[in-house]
Amino acid sequence: MRVEGDQWKGGVGPEPSGSQPLRIAELYASRQGEGRWTGAPSVFLRTSGCNLRCWFCDTPFTSWHPEGLTLAVDEVVQRVLAYDEPDVVITGGEPLLHAAIGQVCRQLSDAGRRITIETAGTVDQDFVCDLLSISPKLPSSAPNIKQHPAWHRWHQERREQIAIVQRWLTLFPYQLKFVISDPADTLEVLRYLERLKLHSPEHVWLMPEGTSVEILESRAEWLRPWCAQHGFQYCARQHIYWYGNQRGT
Repeated sequence: MRVEGDQWKGGVGPEPSGSQPLRIAELYASRQGEGRWTGAPSVFLRTSGCNLRCWFCDTPFTSWHPEGLTLAVDEVVQRVLAYDEPDVVITGGEPLLHAAIGQVCRQLSDAGRRITIETAGTVDQDFVCDLLSISPKLPSSAPNIKQHPAWHRWHQERREQIAIVQRWLTLFPYQLKFVISDPADTLEVLRYLERLKLHSPEHVWLMPEGTSVEILESRAEWLRPWCAQHGFQYCARQHIYWYGNQRGT
């Protein structure tokens, strides 16, 4: 399902609960292509709206050029359950911008679904999940400062919320997933983990930036052995290998 509409343009907190319930950009069934549950048949619920603007964003229809239909919580849940898949991946954009996403999570959990939430770790609110997939954004993720000076500043101000992430690590099963485009990014990962005071490398996944097999493979040549050296998991972005870079996959 592809739906169109507008975007909430607020700050780093959740969308006000008195406004529209949820903006949904996509809802489809596929396989999880990243992280711990790679290969799991899943329903993907993709919200529209983001408080960051990564230059490499591969879903610009949820951030730079947002699309989305406003749906009530019950209708969102009914559409997800209609796929009858055991796993649900709630992603974005930034799904935790929407105050109603907590209600969606609880209803899906009550219906027996295994829930993954994919988030940049910048917005705190009340929710439940079986796996919290946190993708902290490194300094190099900011958009070009000359082309987007305001968004460059806002992105850098919002992208790292250590206290939120530290709290979550005590509450949920989690994985930390970093997008890597340059060897310098790997050093930023180490600095971030030091600030986070995390010493469990098995929960850390490093993913090459790229939307083609050729780019992913070229970065894998140096990133895969670096992950092995430091005890991190290598995240291959398997859906690109299966389907290419296209929506609904």
